[in-house]
Amino acid sequence: MIYTLRPYQQEAVQNTISHFKKTNDPAVIVLPTGAGKSLVIAELARLARKKILVLAHVKELVEQNSEKYKSFGLQASIFSAGLKQKSLIHLVTFASVQSLSRNIDQLNEEYSLVIIDECHRVNGDGKSQYGKVISALKEHNASLKVLGLTATPYRLGMGWIYQHHYHGFARGNSDSPFKKCIFELPLRYMISNKYLTPPKQVDPAIKHYDFSSLTTDNFGRFSETEMNSLLDSQTRATKSIIDHVIEQSTLRKGVMIFAATVMHAKEIFSYLPQSEAALVIGDTHQAERDAIIKNFKNKQIKYLINVSVLTTGFDAPHVDFIAILRPTESVSLYQQIVGRGLRLADDKKECLVMDFAGNQFDLFQPEVGAKKPSSDNEPVQVLCPGCGFANIFWGKTDEQGKVIEHFGRRCQGLLDNGEEEQQCDYRFKFKECDECGAENDIAARQCHKCHSIMADPDDKLRAALNLKNAMVLRCSGLSITTLTDEKIKVTYFDEDGASCSEVYDFNNSKSVYVFNKQYAKRVSGVSSPINFKQASVVQQYAYQLKAPDFVIANQHKKYGWQVKEKLFDYEGSYRVADKS
Repeated sequence: MIYTLRPYQQEAVQNTISHFKKTNDPAVIVLPTGAGKSLVIAELARLARKKILVLAHVKELVEQNSEKYKSFGLQASIFSAGLKQKSLIHLVTFASVQSLSRNIDQLNEEYSLVIIDECHRVNGDGKSQYGKVISALKEHNASLKVLGLTATPYRLGMGWIYQHHYHGFARGNSDSPFKKCIFELPLRYMISNKYLTPPKQVDPAIKHYDFSSLTTDNFGRFSETEMNSLLDSQTRATKSIIDHVIEQSTLRKGVMIFAATVMHAKEIFSYLPQSEAALVIGDTHQAERDAIIKNFKNKQIKYLINVSVLTTGFDAPHVDFIAILRPTESVSLYQQIVGRGLRLADDKKECLVMDFAGNQFDLFQPEVGAKKPSSDNEPVQVLCPGCGFANIFWGKTDEQGKVIEHFGRRCQGLLDNGEEEQQCDYRFKFKECDECGAENDIAARQCHKCHSIMADPDDKLRAALNLKNAMVLRCSGLSITTLTDEKIKVTYFDEDGASCSEVYDFNNSKSVYVFNKQYAKRVSGVSSPINFKQASVVQQYAYQLKAPDFVIANQHKKYGWQVKEKLFDYEGSYRVADKS
């Protein structure tokens, strides 16, 4: 052998071979920064009997991967305008996706495999640069294999890039560009086995930025305008933070500073010793960027500031201080940022990590794959009552660590029916179809079972608000009153004290069915549905029943306000009650 693979690298290669022997479904390998993706690529390329293509989105990655491959005495072509080479003659070609997408006509022969480095950039759009290249290759080989490698399989704004995980759980959906994750290595394994430098996370002993007042979009992304406005009022904090960074970096060799915005980065730069610092942003000219990165790698400058441009595809092993001055809602991005300083280097014992943005992430925390509902949420484990799978959702725990609330929608477990894996259909939150009663995702517009068009909750609320004899309660809670041994009254309250009630008779099977349908799975602090057969059981869990978000009632001439409909698990444009 011309090189020796680490055990996990060998396993990643074997899993790839096994997967593509069974199927042509696009696959993903997830390896932390510094895990040696280039060696996995080199081994797969060495084993190839037909032409393969290794794609990357920046010339630095094309160069790194090709140089690593060639260092083992292997031959390869390079197709990259930035590297001033456009050749496809060898069995293996390392290419820039931009350059190839502009020269599609040159892809006129059969390739057996396409490997995409930093594949979280692939979005599944057939008209994208990656889409054009893959489509062109499939014209010459309908069985083309597509393999992606990344450290961050989840992206804000896009979600999970794969649908199924080889450990038996679901992540994305049918729109995800890759079908299956076939190998994943946790960051903790890399550090504990000394393949990466241990991080030394230190809470800065000075004032943090407070980004808690800023809102994010549905994907957890912050507004640059709002961040600039907030940071503009905290210039003193920025000056103090940078003074602290300079003080703490006296014995450090390479410091990477991650800024929130371009304006913020320029301010940071102004506080650093100019002869020792440089700034890289999206608009930095390529030649200038190359020179800055070269000087940084050669240790001619000590401080390198960037705004969202050096989180991937950047390799400077001497970096031993990561300063985070930007907020993020993504655990994956946080790990990617810290990963810039975890590569091994001579005389490097640890990497100092200081978070001045109050992100409050545990570096080894799993990616939940959903926007964090509130700052006091944490990843919690929730067992599925249907299949027993241990889900990880955002949630809240009490002082003893018991889960008291979680925000998961559907079980992520995969069930093997002998032919293919299917996601468990148990839903923790759901919208019921009016036609067939099937449980659907709370954002569904068409029933997955009977395909009926489902009414939009906002349309229901809007219609009720426009009726004179209808009342809409923004429900902030409920109470249970025992009327007889088998009858209870449920009263719903809104924020202003208005209320309406309905009665359930547990001697009536239909009444029992309706109550269980609405409340059996909506009991706080309980891991599985409660089968309410008696009024006394309801009273036992009275304070744990989750109230609906809205209650719509119609006025009856004889009986007053009667509950017509309840909206649970609401996510729409109307404000829900503050239940904090």
